[in-house]
Amino acid sequence: MFRELHRYGETRATRIPWAPEIPRHWRMERAKAVMRPIDVRSVSGEEELLTVSSKRGVIPRASATVSMFRAESYIGHKLCWPNDLVINSLWAWGRGLGIARHHGIVSTAYGVYRQRNHDLNPSYLHELVRSEPFQWELQVRSQGVWKSRLQISDERWLDTPLLVPPVEEQAAIVKYLAHANARIDKAIAAKRRLIALLEEQQQAIAESLVRGDAEQDQTSTGLPWLSRVPASWELLRVKKVLVGMEQGWSPQCDAQPAGPDEWGVLKAGCSNHGRFRSEENKKLPEGQEPRPKLEVKHGDLLVSRANTRELVGSAAVALNPREKLTFSDKTFRLKARADRADNEFLALAMGSRSSRDQIEAGAVGASQSMQNIGQGVIANLWIGLPPVDVQKAIVDEFHRRSAEFETVVGKTRREIDLLSEFRTRLVADVVTGQVDVRAIAATLPDSPESFDNTISATDDDLEEALSEGEE
Repeated sequence: MFRELHRYGETRATRIPWAPEIPRHWRMERAKAVMRPIDVRSVSGEEELLTVSSKRGVIPRASATVSMFRAESYIGHKLCWPNDLVINSLWAWGRGLGIARHHGIVSTAYGVYRQRNHDLNPSYLHELVRSEPFQWELQVRSQGVWKSRLQISDERWLDTPLLVPPVEEQAAIVKYLAHANARIDKAIAAKRRLIALLEEQQQAIAESLVRGDAEQDQTSTGLPWLSRVPASWELLRVKKVLVGMEQGWSPQCDAQPAGPDEWGVLKAGCSNHGRFRSEENKKLPEGQEPRPKLEVKHGDLLVSRANTRELVGSAAVALNPREKLTFSDKTFRLKARADRADNEFLALAMGSRSSRDQIEAGAVGASQSMQNIGQGVIANLWIGLPPVDVQKAIVDEFHRRSAEFETVVGKTRREIDLLSEFRTRLVADVVTGQVDVRAIAATLPDSPESFDNTISATDDDLEEALSEGEE
């Protein structure tokens, strides 16, 4: 279904920069011709709470890791209904919009729009306004001094051009994309499961090494989390080897990553699963002075302060980070005595089951999906600590035994990125009329084959929750 795509026979030019040529029989309408703003408020405040995710559109807040938009009462907040278009006016430029599938309460900072005459299939409209080309329109129509403060008004949204294919053609587009997305999702889910299995094997290797399982002479500790340690190792709290711990800084940042010579702030998930990922950053906006003292250096030990219950306290060492990256206030940077502890060993030890039990016991938060830890939780962790030369040998052994896993994981992550890029381009071409999917859609069943996607995009939702502001 991906290799049989053809272009439309007859096209015409437009004045739309993101769709300069469209099928001749498609219409172009201003949004105000096909939809109108609505502002209906909740009387009871008891309807389901909804939020806008740049990854998933309009979703129940209970299904996302959003901690903002809390109020003692939701009486007087805006309501939306299924098939309404909901736009986070402060986040439209970052894909903060979509079609609602539920009736519920949204932030009063959101715009809610309803179709006048049902010319647009709601699912087609959803794909169109969230497509990559359409983001140009949203960015141009959002106004503000800095990109991170851009806002789109009702007037500017309603003047936005929309592409309107014939109704039956919209249905064909929706059907085709449903099948295409299902296939791509299935491929990505399989690759994520492979990564999860490989990471489990790596974790088992690390677990055995930091427990000192190879050591014959073991001593009982009397602790519930760490029952035994090798007799030649010290049993101590992490604070005994630290000379400092600092917390970062989280200014309002742009959505995109920083460029090669730009300052960026690392996201909360930069240390997830024991791996430092420098690409997990957001660009410091123009006009915001950086804080060079918080720049991440090679060998820095970073620990997540706020995350899901499974990821809070995740530790990773920054190995050869790019320049001009600072860490956020959702992250701790630990400074250990070089004569007492190796940072990579500490990161492995903090990822062990015994450390995870201690961290999760000390985590607090209003929901399981958003947990926080204080410096004391990290400082008071009990670990078994061998001499520094043994720590370094353990780290070397871990890298040696997990090298093949790392290669496969890296390759698989790149494949996931390529699939995501392909999806983005495919949706863009289909909703802007660059390819004709009518013939293929006619051969497809009404509903795509379902599958069990056990690996979710929790990290993506979390990053939005930690960076997006709502009323």
